[in-house]
Amino acid sequence: MTTPENLWKQARRLLRAERIGLLSTLSHKLGGYPFGSAVSYLTDHEARPLFLISQLAEHTRNIEQDARSSFLVHEQSADIQAGERLTLVGQAVRVETTEQLKARYLRYFPSAEQYFALDFGFYRIEPVTLRYIGGFGVARWISPTEILPPPNSMAQQEEELLARFNLNQAGDLQFFCRTYYGTSVSDASLVGIDCDGFDILDDGQLLRFDFPDTVLNAEQAEAALLRMIRESST
Repeated sequence: MTTPENLWKQARRLLRAERIGLLSTLSHKLGGYPFGSAVSYLTDHEARPLFLISQLAEHTRNIEQDARSSFLVHEQSADIQAGERLTLVGQAVRVETTEQLKARYLRYFPSAEQYFALDFGFYRIEPVTLRYIGGFGVARWISPTEILPPPNSMAQQEEELLARFNLNQAGDLQFFCRTYYGTSVSDASLVGIDCDGFDILDDGQLLRFDFPDTVLNAEQAEAALLRMIRESST
């Protein structure tokens, strides 16, 4: 039986797994008609989608006039109606570009380095409500508090944990990617880790792995990751 709590977790994991979403803003130029844009994104540690966009882009101009927006992500499925999808409805807000945020974004999207020399800035969606569809017959409105992860210390501990794993378990990460995704790996590095799972950049391809259970700190995350690596070799 699928419980509401499981649906919230499924919705959050879908949001963390995808990397491209449809950002819809209200067109200032066209008198309020919806305007859709495909954007790359990653989630922050509170599972809010974060994207880097130009100040000259049409969607950015729209946001500056009216922050009301929606953001759609969907599972990569042959049958879109049978796959998962999630729509966040809320406010698109500007986020300060800190060195930590820039470094995290570039771990996921190394080719974005050039944008920081231009007029690009970070925005994220602060949802007021969400609509999750988990396939045929599974649909639910979700509140922002329901999709929030539990309190955890992963944001503060992420960089140290990444550095340790990439130094000590580089070979294990390559084997892990081959086992789970069947990839031919020459270079794999852990680029992000949160309470729900972790991301590996495998020869330029981002691969997402979910933890079996939500973790709350670096110790739990490290134990879960090592256990997954061990199980992949048996």
